[in-house]
Amino acid sequence: MSDGPLIVQSDKTLLLDIDHILSDECRRAIAAFAELEKSPEHIHTYRLTPLGLWNARASGHDAEQVIDVLLKYSRYAVPHSLLVDIAETMSRYGRLRLEAHPVHGLILVSNDPAVLKEVTRGKKVAPMLGKQLDEETIVVHPGQRGFLKQALLKLGWPAEDFAGYVDGEHHEISLKQDGWKIRKYQELAAEGFWHGGSGVVVLPCGAGKTIVGAAAMAHAKATTLILVTNTVAARQWREELLKRTDLNADDIGEYS
Repeated sequence: MSDGPLIVQSDKTLLLDIDHILSDECRRAIAAFAELEKSPEHIHTYRLTPLGLWNARASGHDAEQVIDVLLKYSRYAVPHSLLVDIAETMSRYGRLRLEAHPVHGLILVSNDPAVLKEVTRGKKVAPMLGKQLDEETIVVHPGQRGFLKQALLKLGWPAEDFAGYVDGEHHEISLKQDGWKIRKYQELAAEGFWHGGSGVVVLPCGAGKTIVGAAAMAHAKATTLILVTNTVAARQWREELLKRTDLNADDIGEYS
């Protein structure tokens, strides 16, 4: 415990005193595993969620590192029950794995047969699975990869995906920084996404997630499918890509 900038609460919220001399250092440290909820003038509120902790685990952070950050920057004693919960939650990541099999295609694997047995009893998971090859391996039906990962998340058992991806069709694309410049955190987010192979970019509203997406496309240099919730969002993406990259109007197709 120290006179740190962070107040860690038992309800899994983190309150960051942004006027503290160590606030920027602390913010960078907790950004790897905590989600920003509110950012008023003096106190920013972050929250620890299973998804945030699992994303951190996928990025190479373990429970010990997360706990060390909280203990280092916390102004008061960190609730012991919260530390136990963090360790237990993060230990669930990677107990299930999706892998490519030369004969059976996509398979779900676990070195813990009890975990595999538990998830296969799930009503939404069972229809996505095929033949059980052994006590640690079961076949996944083609086309169910994404749906299965979502279902496993809801059950609290996130699968680590080692099945790989098919390379997309090459399409040259570069950022066109004419009258603007990508910010450092946007560049780091795009690089982290690209080098990680996949992931979720979490940024506040107005922080430039579209620019991060364009930068990731520039890393990939491949034909890219962008899914949005409505036509307005599709048009916004189109306008931003034309403004921020060297793509022209004929390079971008819209399906709505």
